[in-house]
Amino acid sequence: MRTVIQRVQRASVTVEGRITGQIGAGLLVLAGFAPDDTPATLDWMARKLIQLRIFSDEAGKMNLSVQDVNGQLLVVSQFTLLADARKGNRPSYTGAAPPPVAIPLYEQFILRLEHLLGRPIATGEFGADMQVELLNDGPVTIVLDSQ
Repeated sequence: MRTVIQRVQRASVTVEGRITGQIGAGLLVLAGFAPDDTPATLDWMARKLIQLRIFSDEAGKMNLSVQDVNGQLLVVSQFTLLADARKGNRPSYTGAAPPPVAIPLYEQFILRLEHLLGRPIATGEFGADMQVELLNDGPVTIVLDSQ
């Protein structure tokens, strides 16, 4: 599993002209799933995201988590995070889980995050052509890979 985490002041996802998810201050999480991801992988990533200290404290030091600041989460599935572009100019996506595997992983990941955060989180729409809009705060962007 691979994620790109962006600290945002706001973010939203639009599909066919309708907003499917939007948040204020918090984290936009782009999530890609691999065929060998397990419940343990999802747990590790969810805990890491919730506890990642990338929000500023009173002294301006990144020392607080999204949970500490009562921030929101927007999670968007993105299989292209598992692209392999080492050979040629056209990326290969064979490292990404196919939809029958990825959809349950995505849904389980959302449930784990909601359980850990203690409230609902916003999402995109799996497999849809999405437009993601964000105002990156910092900017702060971090890539986490379960491998």
